[in-house]
Amino acid sequence: MKTRRSMLALGLVALGVTAAPPAKADQLADIMQRRELRCATFADVPPFAAPDPRTREMVGHDVDLCRAIARRWGVQARITPVSVEARVPEVRLGRVDLTIANLAYTLSRAEQVQFSDPYYLAKEMLAVRANDPGRTRADYTGRRLASTRGSTSELAIRMNNSEPLTFADTGSAFMAVQQNRAFGIVANTMTITKIVNDSQTQGIPMRMIAEPMALQPIGIGMKRDEPAMLARVNETLQAMEADGELTAIWNRWLGPDTEFKMERTDRVTPFSQLQFTPLP
Repeated sequence: MKTRRSMLALGLVALGVTAAPPAKADQLADIMQRRELRCATFADVPPFAAPDPRTREMVGHDVDLCRAIARRWGVQARITPVSVEARVPEVRLGRVDLTIANLAYTLSRAEQVQFSDPYYLAKEMLAVRANDPGRTRADYTGRRLASTRGSTSELAIRMNNSEPLTFADTGSAFMAVQQNRAFGIVANTMTITKIVNDSQTQGIPMRMIAEPMALQPIGIGMKRDEPAMLARVNETLQAMEADGELTAIWNRWLGPDTEFKMERTDRVTPFSQLQFTPLP
């Protein structure tokens, strides 16, 4: 005897109707329904995200960015501090909705998560002694350059066909240049800016080579195959760019009145309009 379910199915087929597949989950709809946007940030990497020494509340550039997006969506922001290594897995596994943690685009990361349009270009920069005659990164091809071990800075050195001399921390890499064990040090713009500024009164003065060693588009990470989510994030970033909110957040944590003294010159730009060589 045919079951009630099989008879119903046969009836639907006879009418030219087929059963619809299960509806696909929509992460953006879930966020709007629960009225909460969950963001992963660094656990303790100022000025991007770190606990305030007085209140222990998470503060920083990326914290402000998450809260600004949530406010524009009409939902509450929930900040989840994570380790550097957990930034991609947390969003890939759906434990958070967005990773806003100075997340640079690399080929391996792009296989695991999708990226928003970059909202700034991080640059791997080279600092050398002030009296060094070199002016471009090509002047340091084949030369020994210091960096932290296992970093994108080390990758940038190798991509320049230079010889990496790596250390566990930036301070040790800086000392290698001061002691003439390396021609220069490679790190992100913020770190190099601080090193150059500090070197004017501490040790041997250094200067930054204007040409970047590598460009790293920084975007917001989210789960793959969520087109509505990607579109909404990109729309929000473009709106924040247009009304100056992204620049205001930048200036609060990284701008001319901070210790980093960095002017924001990059703007939200689709990947299709960028020219860069992705790191592996």
